[in-house]
Amino acid sequence: MTRQLFGTDGVRGRANTHPMTAELALRLGAAAGRYFRQDGSNGHRVVIGKDTRLSGYMLENALTAGLTSTGMNVLLLGPVPTPAVGFLTRSMRASVGIMISASHNPAEDNGIKFFGPDGFKLSDEAEAEIETILQGEIPLAPPRQIGRARRIEDGRGRYVEYAKTTFSAGQRLDGLKVVIDCANGAAYRAAPDVLWELGAEVIALGVKPDGFNINDGVGSTHPQACAEAVRQHGAHLGISLDGDADRVMIVDETGAVADGDQIMALLAGRWADQGRLRGDALVATVMSNLGLERHLARRGLRLERTAVGDRYVVERMRAGGFNLGGEQSGHIVMTDYATTGDGLIAGLQFLAALADSGERASTLVRQFDPVPQMLQNVRFRAGADPLSADAVRAEIAAAEARLAQSGRVLIRKSGTEPLIRVMAEAEDEIVLREVVDGIVAAVERAAA
Repeated sequence: MTRQLFGTDGVRGRANTHPMTAELALRLGAAAGRYFRQDGSNGHRVVIGKDTRLSGYMLENALTAGLTSTGMNVLLLGPVPTPAVGFLTRSMRASVGIMISASHNPAEDNGIKFFGPDGFKLSDEAEAEIETILQGEIPLAPPRQIGRARRIEDGRGRYVEYAKTTFSAGQRLDGLKVVIDCANGAAYRAAPDVLWELGAEVIALGVKPDGFNINDGVGSTHPQACAEAVRQHGAHLGISLDGDADRVMIVDETGAVADGDQIMALLAGRWADQGRLRGDALVATVMSNLGLERHLARRGLRLERTAVGDRYVVERMRAGGFNLGGEQSGHIVMTDYATTGDGLIAGLQFLAALADSGERASTLVRQFDPVPQMLQNVRFRAGADPLSADAVRAEIAAAEARLAQSGRVLIRKSGTEPLIRVMAEAEDEIVLREVVDGIVAAVERAAA
């Protein structure tokens, strides 16, 4: 089976434009309900969370209508982080969890992500089956088997309490001043509450959502706001989340920003020392820096690479029995604690390292020297396939030969936009620029 509607992280698009319309959401809810209620029995539950986008109301109502029309009972969580949906799907014994969010994208976009009863994101195969159901006539439940919907008022509170349990028992954050940037998104109440209840002095940013300002100049894609607040308030560190709080960037006391690679390097080394790192390996995507791979090798640890997307990281972790993985973009997956990336819990793990070591954040975030890396995006028109052009293939082959053992080239299509992503790493920054410019030029000519 193939997927056309689902991308690398659920269904995503511009609100009120296909596929992010109320009509499609209603049918998608009905198709998902039919898929998870194949045995025909009543009592199946689905939990729905969302971030703070205005379009979330529309999609929430449409999904609820579709799901209840096929006999599913809907539990509405309101604004909660994506990892909270994974946690509560399992905790509340639901058959499916749904998160309405476009993550780090602007407010005009939205998305729909599905979780299975185990709290993990659905497999490609399951999404393909839902698409197949969607394309046909969807059988509806008889009148007496239509589902019910109710609001769960304490969903956020349940997640807050769980997040605190991932922090060492008896350990507190007294004396630490922490900036938390919630991107005007799903964690705008949960994240500050967790840090304050653990004893930190909290400076909160991005906690005034209005339906339109999610990720707007704040959050992990704009960590400068967090960095400025850290410097202004003399904070010990900053934690910058994205719109649905499944990714994080750490800002040290000087205002320097550490990406997911540095955070994963810290946790991998710390967990290995504690005998907690399963398989002596970290799972990351092809985008993670070559410097991370070399750093782990010096520690006697392995880097297992996957395709881009936290779902593929999680799939490899589950298949190999690993418990730590993530992406350079800040998805940190710790299956001891969560079924998907959790920016807040990753931040708590960093705070635990800070408290235990007595080191400054600026020391902890510099685990390795990254190999110079350059990424450029080339937009292409619908229907075009520039990567199949002979000239593009020849340019890529020449770049790979030129870098040989001193670097690497990665060219891929975006899973969510009509973009070709051109990434390369090389010790020599002049060579790096020449290689990337050459490939970009070839792709642009082919895409014209």
